[in-house]
Amino acid sequence: MEKNDIIIIHGTDYKEMAKKVLEQAGVAEEIGDRKKKVALKPNLVVAKDPSSGATTHRELLEGTLEYLRDHGFENVAIMEGSWVGDNTQSAFSAAGYREIAKKYGAELVDLQRDSFHPHDARGMEICLCDRAAEVDYMINMPVLKGHCQTTVTCALKNNKGVIPNKEKRRFHTMGLHKPIAHLNTIARNDFILVDNICGDLDFEEGGNPVVMNRVLGFKDPVLCDSYVCDCMGYSVDDVPYIRMAERLGVGSTDTEHANFIYLNEDKAGKSRFRMTHRVQGLAKYTDAKDACSACYGSLIYALDRLNDMGELRGKKTPVCIGQGYKGQTGEIGVGQCTCGFKKSLKGCPPKAIDMVRFLEEEWS
Repeated sequence: MEKNDIIIIHGTDYKEMAKKVLEQAGVAEEIGDRKKKVALKPNLVVAKDPSSGATTHRELLEGTLEYLRDHGFENVAIMEGSWVGDNTQSAFSAAGYREIAKKYGAELVDLQRDSFHPHDARGMEICLCDRAAEVDYMINMPVLKGHCQTTVTCALKNNKGVIPNKEKRRFHTMGLHKPIAHLNTIARNDFILVDNICGDLDFEEGGNPVVMNRVLGFKDPVLCDSYVCDCMGYSVDDVPYIRMAERLGVGSTDTEHANFIYLNEDKAGKSRFRMTHRVQGLAKYTDAKDACSACYGSLIYALDRLNDMGELRGKKTPVCIGQGYKGQTGEIGVGQCTCGFKKSLKGCPPKAIDMVRFLEEEWS
Protein backbone atom coordinates (compact mmCIF):
# COMPACT_ATOMS: atom_id res chain seq x y z
CA MET A 1 0.00 0.00 0.00
CA GLU A 2 1.27 3.47 -0.90
CA LYS A 3 1.11 6.60 1.25
CA ASN A 4 -1.42 8.27 -1.05
CA ASP A 5 -3.80 5.27 -1.14
CA ILE A 6 -7.26 5.46 0.45
CA ILE A 7 -9.06 2.13 0.83
CA ILE A 8 -12.87 2.28 1.14
CA ILE A 9 -15.33 -0.52 1.85
CA HIS A 10 -19.08 -0.29 2.51
CA GLY A 11 -21.46 -2.61 4.32
CA THR A 12 -22.70 -3.81 7.67
CA ASP A 13 -20.52 -6.90 8.24
CA TYR A 14 -17.92 -4.80 10.02
CA LYS A 15 -15.70 -7.67 11.10
CA GLU A 16 -15.26 -8.97 7.55
CA MET A 17 -14.89 -5.43 6.22
CA ALA A 18 -11.95 -4.83 8.55
CA LYS A 19 -10.27 -8.04 7.41
CA LYS A 20 -10.71 -7.16 3.74
CA VAL A 21 -9.17 -3.71 4.22
CA LEU A 22 -6.17 -5.22 6.03
CA GLU A 23 -5.72 -7.82 3.30
CA GLN A 24 -5.89 -5.18 0.59
CA ALA A 25 -3.28 -3.11 2.41
CA GLY A 26 -0.95 -6.08 2.89
CA VAL A 27 -0.53 -5.36 6.60
CA ALA A 28 0.78 -8.84 7.49
CA GLU A 29 3.44 -8.65 4.80
CA GLU A 30 4.45 -5.18 5.95
CA ILE A 31 4.83 -6.25 9.59
CA GLY A 32 6.93 -9.25 8.53
CA ASP A 33 8.41 -10.94 11.60
CA ARG A 34 5.60 -12.73 13.45
CA LYS A 35 7.36 -12.12 16.78
CA LYS A 36 7.05 -8.34 16.56
CA LYS A 37 4.98 -6.43 19.10
CA VAL A 38 1.75 -5.37 17.43
CA ALA A 39 -0.83 -3.08 19.05
CA LEU A 40 -4.33 -1.87 18.25
CA LYS A 41 -5.14 1.68 19.36
CA PRO A 42 -8.94 2.23 19.29
CA ASN A 43 -10.81 5.34 20.36
CA LEU A 44 -12.27 4.85 23.83
CA VAL A 45 -12.47 8.44 24.93
CA VAL A 46 -15.44 7.60 27.18
CA ALA A 47 -17.17 4.50 28.54
CA LYS A 48 -19.92 4.24 25.92
CA ASP A 49 -21.21 1.69 23.47
CA PRO A 50 -19.94 2.37 19.92
CA SER A 51 -23.52 2.91 18.68
CA SER A 52 -23.37 6.31 20.41
CA GLY A 53 -20.96 7.56 17.74
CA ALA A 54 -18.08 8.02 20.20
CA THR A 55 -16.04 4.81 20.31
CA THR A 56 -14.51 2.21 17.99
CA HIS A 57 -16.77 -0.73 17.16
CA ARG A 58 -15.75 -4.04 18.73
CA GLU A 59 -16.33 -5.82 15.39
CA LEU A 60 -13.40 -3.92 13.88
CA LEU A 61 -11.12 -5.10 16.67
CA GLU A 62 -12.38 -8.65 16.27
CA GLY A 63 -11.74 -8.58 12.52
CA THR A 64 -8.25 -7.16 13.04
CA LEU A 65 -7.36 -9.67 15.75
CA GLU A 66 -8.64 -12.56 13.64
CA TYR A 67 -6.66 -11.32 10.65
CA LEU A 68 -3.46 -11.10 12.73
CA ARG A 69 -4.04 -14.53 14.31
CA ASP A 70 -4.64 -16.12 10.92
CA HIS A 71 -1.31 -14.69 9.75
CA GLY A 72 0.60 -16.06 12.72
CA PHE A 73 0.91 -12.99 14.97
CA GLU A 74 0.60 -13.82 18.68
CA ASN A 75 2.21 -10.84 20.44
CA VAL A 76 -0.79 -8.52 20.06
CA ALA A 77 -2.23 -6.01 22.53
CA ILE A 78 -5.13 -3.54 22.64
CA MET A 79 -3.88 -0.24 24.07
CA GLU A 80 -5.82 2.82 25.14
CA GLY A 81 -5.91 5.58 27.70
CA SER A 82 -9.31 7.28 27.96
CA TRP A 83 -9.53 11.01 28.53
CA VAL A 84 -8.83 12.44 31.96
CA GLY A 85 -12.51 12.57 32.91
CA ASP A 86 -13.14 8.84 32.36
CA ASN A 87 -11.79 5.42 33.29
CA THR A 88 -10.18 3.16 30.69
CA GLN A 89 -11.22 -0.03 32.50
CA SER A 90 -14.86 1.05 32.37
CA ALA A 91 -14.46 1.97 28.71
CA PHE A 92 -13.08 -1.51 27.90
CA SER A 93 -16.23 -3.00 29.43
CA ALA A 94 -18.71 -0.58 27.88
CA ALA A 95 -17.34 -1.16 24.38
CA GLY A 96 -17.35 -4.95 24.76
CA TYR A 97 -13.58 -5.31 24.41
CA ARG A 98 -13.01 -7.72 27.30
CA GLU A 99 -14.79 -10.60 25.57
CA ILE A 100 -12.97 -9.90 22.29
CA ALA A 101 -9.56 -9.74 23.97
CA LYS A 102 -10.19 -13.01 25.83
CA LYS A 103 -11.39 -14.78 22.69
CA TYR A 104 -8.22 -13.92 20.75
CA GLY A 105 -5.72 -13.92 23.61
CA ALA A 106 -4.92 -10.23 23.28
CA GLU A 107 -3.71 -8.22 26.25
CA LEU A 108 -5.77 -5.19 27.29
CA VAL A 109 -3.35 -2.41 28.23
CA ASP A 110 -4.65 0.55 30.24
CA LEU A 111 -2.24 3.35 29.34
CA GLN A 112 -3.63 5.52 32.13
CA ARG A 113 -1.78 3.13 34.47
CA ASP A 114 1.41 2.92 32.42
CA SER A 115 4.80 4.48 33.09
CA PHE A 116 6.05 7.15 30.69
CA HIS A 117 9.14 9.04 29.58
CA PRO A 118 9.79 12.28 27.65
CA HIS A 119 10.66 12.22 23.95
CA ASP A 120 11.82 14.90 21.54
CA ALA A 121 8.89 15.54 19.18
CA ARG A 122 10.55 17.83 16.62
CA GLY A 123 11.49 20.50 19.12
CA MET A 124 8.71 19.90 21.63
CA GLU A 125 9.21 17.58 24.61
CA ILE A 126 6.25 15.21 24.97
CA CYS A 127 5.84 12.29 27.36
CA LEU A 128 4.84 9.02 25.72
CA CYS A 129 3.53 5.95 27.55
CA ASP A 130 6.26 3.30 27.65
CA ARG A 131 4.14 0.40 26.39
CA ALA A 132 3.12 2.43 23.34
CA ALA A 133 6.73 3.46 22.71
CA GLU A 134 7.83 -0.21 22.73
CA VAL A 135 5.42 -1.29 19.96
CA ASP A 136 6.91 -2.42 16.64
CA TYR A 137 3.72 -1.91 14.63
CA MET A 138 0.74 0.21 15.65
CA ILE A 139 -2.70 -0.05 14.05
CA ASN A 140 -4.45 3.23 14.80
CA MET A 141 -8.25 2.65 14.90
CA PRO A 142 -9.95 6.05 15.27
CA VAL A 143 -13.59 6.99 14.86
CA LEU A 144 -14.40 9.55 12.16
CA LYS A 145 -16.43 12.12 14.09
CA GLY A 146 -16.80 15.75 15.10
CA HIS A 147 -15.12 17.40 18.08
CA CYS A 148 -16.27 20.36 20.15
CA GLN A 149 -12.80 21.96 20.31
CA THR A 150 -10.88 20.82 17.23
CA THR A 151 -13.87 20.57 14.83
CA VAL A 152 -13.01 17.01 13.73
CA THR A 153 -11.12 14.12 15.25
CA CYS A 154 -9.66 11.04 13.62
CA ALA A 155 -6.14 9.62 13.17
CA LEU A 156 -3.94 12.46 14.42
CA LYS A 157 -5.95 13.32 17.53
CA ASN A 158 -6.61 9.67 18.42
CA ASN A 159 -2.96 9.40 19.42
CA LYS A 160 -3.67 11.50 22.51
CA GLY A 161 -4.55 8.11 24.01
CA VAL A 162 -0.87 7.08 24.10
CA ILE A 163 0.19 9.91 26.42
CA PRO A 164 -0.28 10.07 30.21
CA ASN A 165 -3.07 12.06 31.81
CA LYS A 166 -0.74 14.83 32.96
CA GLU A 167 0.30 15.36 29.34
CA LYS A 168 -3.33 15.42 28.17
CA ARG A 169 -3.99 18.23 30.65
CA ARG A 170 -0.95 20.14 29.37
CA PHE A 171 -2.11 19.72 25.77
CA HIS A 172 -5.35 21.51 26.63
CA THR A 173 -3.51 24.42 28.24
CA MET A 174 -1.49 24.73 25.01
CA GLY A 175 -4.57 24.85 22.79
CA LEU A 176 -4.43 21.23 21.48
CA HIS A 177 -3.47 21.93 17.85
CA LYS A 178 0.30 22.45 18.12
CA PRO A 179 0.95 19.60 20.58
CA ILE A 180 -1.25 17.19 18.57
CA ALA A 181 0.80 17.94 15.45
CA HIS A 182 4.10 17.42 17.29
CA LEU A 183 2.86 14.27 19.04
CA ASN A 184 2.43 12.59 15.68
CA THR A 185 6.13 12.93 14.93
CA ILE A 186 6.79 10.33 17.66
CA ALA A 187 3.51 8.37 17.95
CA ARG A 188 3.33 5.44 15.53
CA ASN A 189 0.81 5.42 12.69
CA ASP A 190 1.90 2.28 10.85
CA PHE A 191 -1.61 1.62 9.58
CA ILE A 192 -4.87 3.48 10.13
CA LEU A 193 -8.15 1.56 10.11
CA VAL A 194 -10.92 4.14 10.38
CA ASP A 195 -14.29 3.41 11.97
CA ASN A 196 -16.61 5.40 9.68
CA ILE A 197 -19.68 3.44 10.76
CA CYS A 198 -21.65 6.02 12.76
CA GLY A 199 -19.45 8.82 14.07
CA ASP A 200 -21.01 11.79 15.85
CA LEU A 201 -21.93 15.05 14.11
CA ASP A 202 -19.77 17.35 16.21
CA PHE A 203 -19.10 15.92 19.67
CA GLU A 204 -16.38 13.49 20.71
CA GLU A 205 -18.58 11.95 23.42
CA GLY A 206 -21.25 10.88 20.90
CA GLY A 207 -24.99 11.32 21.09
CA ASN A 208 -25.85 12.21 17.48
CA PRO A 209 -24.39 9.42 15.31
CA VAL A 210 -24.50 9.76 11.52
CA VAL A 211 -24.70 6.38 9.80
CA MET A 212 -22.10 5.91 7.02
CA ASN A 213 -21.43 2.15 7.28
CA ARG A 214 -17.89 2.45 5.93
CA VAL A 215 -14.44 1.32 6.97
CA LEU A 216 -11.42 3.18 5.60
CA GLY A 217 -7.72 2.36 5.36
CA PHE A 218 -4.75 4.75 5.25
CA LYS A 219 -0.97 4.82 5.66
CA ASP A 220 -0.83 8.61 6.06
CA PRO A 221 -2.56 10.16 9.11
CA VAL A 222 -2.48 13.66 7.59
CA LEU A 223 -4.12 12.43 4.39
CA CYS A 224 -6.64 10.59 6.55
CA ASP A 225 -7.67 13.67 8.51
CA SER A 226 -7.73 15.80 5.37
CA TYR A 227 -10.17 13.34 3.80
CA VAL A 228 -12.22 13.43 7.02
CA CYS A 229 -12.63 17.19 6.53
CA ASP A 230 -13.93 16.53 3.00
CA CYS A 231 -16.36 13.94 4.38
CA MET A 232 -17.72 16.22 7.08
CA GLY A 233 -18.03 19.42 5.07
CA TYR A 234 -15.01 21.28 6.40
CA SER A 235 -11.90 22.80 4.89
CA VAL A 236 -8.51 21.49 6.05
CA ASP A 237 -7.80 25.03 7.24
CA ASP A 238 -10.68 24.70 9.72
CA VAL A 239 -8.49 22.23 11.64
CA PRO A 240 -5.08 23.87 12.28
CA TYR A 241 -3.26 20.76 13.52
CA ILE A 242 -3.59 19.08 10.11
CA ARG A 243 -1.53 21.73 8.29
CA MET A 244 0.88 21.88 11.23
CA ALA A 245 1.47 18.12 11.04
CA GLU A 246 2.05 18.40 7.29
CA ARG A 247 4.69 21.09 7.84
CA LEU A 248 6.40 18.81 10.39
CA GLY A 249 6.68 16.10 7.73
CA VAL A 250 4.05 13.74 9.17
CA GLY A 251 2.12 13.43 5.89
CA SER A 252 0.30 15.16 3.05
CA THR A 253 -3.02 17.02 2.82
CA ASP A 254 -3.29 16.38 -0.96
CA THR A 255 -6.58 14.48 -1.24
CA GLU A 256 -7.03 15.67 -4.83
CA HIS A 257 -4.23 13.35 -5.98
CA ALA A 258 -5.02 10.47 -3.64
CA ASN A 259 -5.50 7.00 -5.11
CA PHE A 260 -8.95 5.74 -4.12
CA ILE A 261 -9.31 1.96 -3.88
CA TYR A 262 -12.97 0.91 -3.64
CA LEU A 263 -13.39 -2.69 -2.50
CA ASN A 264 -17.14 -2.72 -3.25
CA GLU A 265 -20.07 -0.47 -4.07
CA ASP A 266 -22.29 1.25 -1.56
CA LYS A 267 -25.78 -0.23 -1.74
CA ALA A 268 -29.07 1.19 -0.59
CA GLY A 269 -30.47 -0.50 2.46
CA LYS A 270 -32.23 0.19 5.70
CA SER A 271 -29.99 1.28 8.54
CA ARG A 272 -30.06 -0.61 11.80
CA PHE A 273 -29.38 2.63 13.70
CA ARG A 274 -32.05 4.95 15.05
CA MET A 275 -31.79 8.64 14.10
CA THR A 276 -31.65 11.05 17.03
CA HIS A 277 -33.96 14.07 17.14
CA ARG A 278 -31.17 16.33 15.93
CA VAL A 279 -30.41 14.16 12.90
CA GLN A 280 -34.14 13.83 12.22
CA GLY A 281 -34.34 17.63 12.21
CA LEU A 282 -31.70 17.80 9.48
CA ALA A 283 -33.36 14.95 7.58
CA LYS A 284 -36.49 17.12 7.16
CA TYR A 285 -34.59 19.02 4.48
CA THR A 286 -34.11 15.85 2.42
CA ASP A 287 -36.27 13.61 0.26
CA ALA A 288 -34.51 10.25 0.19
CA LYS A 289 -35.48 7.25 -1.93
CA ASP A 290 -33.29 4.15 -1.59
CA ALA A 291 -30.29 6.27 -0.59
CA CYS A 292 -26.94 4.60 0.15
CA SER A 293 -25.57 5.11 3.65
CA ALA A 294 -22.41 7.01 2.69
CA CYS A 295 -24.24 9.36 0.32
CA TYR A 296 -27.05 10.10 2.77
CA GLY A 297 -24.63 10.46 5.69
CA SER A 298 -22.56 12.96 3.70
CA LEU A 299 -25.72 15.00 3.07
CA ILE A 300 -26.54 15.04 6.79
CA TYR A 301 -23.04 16.32 7.58
CA ALA A 302 -23.40 18.98 4.86
CA LEU A 303 -26.79 20.10 6.17
CA ASP A 304 -25.35 20.36 9.67
CA ARG A 305 -22.63 22.69 8.36
CA LEU A 306 -25.23 24.78 6.50
CA ASN A 307 -27.37 24.93 9.62
CA ASP A 308 -24.38 26.28 11.57
CA MET A 309 -24.02 28.93 8.85
CA GLY A 310 -27.70 29.88 9.13
CA GLU A 311 -28.39 28.70 5.58
CA LEU A 312 -31.31 26.35 6.34
CA ARG A 313 -33.78 28.96 7.51
CA GLY A 314 -36.77 29.20 5.22
CA LYS A 315 -35.63 26.45 2.87
CA LYS A 316 -38.72 24.59 1.66
CA THR A 317 -37.44 22.70 -1.39
CA PRO A 318 -36.00 19.42 -0.09
CA VAL A 319 -32.77 17.96 -1.44
CA CYS A 320 -33.45 14.72 -3.30
CA ILE A 321 -31.05 11.82 -2.93
CA GLY A 322 -30.99 8.11 -3.66
CA GLN A 323 -31.23 5.41 -6.30
CA GLY A 324 -35.00 5.86 -6.47
CA TYR A 325 -34.41 9.03 -8.49
CA LYS A 326 -32.49 7.38 -11.33
CA GLY A 327 -33.99 8.46 -14.66
CA GLN A 328 -36.29 10.99 -12.99
CA THR A 329 -36.41 14.78 -13.08
CA GLY A 330 -36.83 17.29 -10.29
CA GLU A 331 -35.66 20.57 -8.81
CA ILE A 332 -32.50 19.92 -6.77
CA GLY A 333 -30.59 16.76 -5.90
CA VAL A 334 -27.18 15.45 -4.91
CA GLY A 335 -25.42 12.34 -6.14
CA GLN A 336 -25.18 10.72 -9.55
CA CYS A 337 -28.67 9.26 -9.21
CA THR A 338 -30.20 12.75 -9.54
CA CYS A 339 -28.29 13.71 -12.70
CA GLY A 340 -31.60 14.33 -14.52
CA PHE A 341 -32.59 17.15 -12.14
CA LYS A 342 -32.50 20.87 -12.98
CA LYS A 343 -29.82 21.33 -10.34
CA SER A 344 -27.69 18.31 -9.48
CA LEU A 345 -24.30 17.67 -7.87
CA LYS A 346 -22.41 14.79 -9.43
CA GLY A 347 -20.54 12.18 -7.43
CA CYS A 348 -21.07 8.71 -6.02
CA PRO A 349 -21.10 9.86 -3.34
CA PRO A 350 -20.20 13.54 -3.55
CA LYS A 351 -18.09 14.85 -0.68
CA ALA A 352 -19.90 16.73 2.06
CA ILE A 353 -17.68 19.77 1.48
CA ASP A 354 -18.84 19.83 -2.17
CA MET A 355 -22.46 19.44 -1.06
CA VAL A 356 -22.06 22.45 1.23
CA ARG A 357 -20.71 24.62 -1.57
CA PHE A 358 -23.30 23.39 -4.08
CA LEU A 359 -26.33 23.87 -1.82
CA GLU A 360 -25.11 27.24 -0.53
CA GLU A 361 -24.85 28.49 -4.12
CA GLU A 362 -28.00 26.91 -5.54
CA TRP A 363 -30.25 27.74 -2.60
CA SER A 364 -29.10 31.36 -2.66
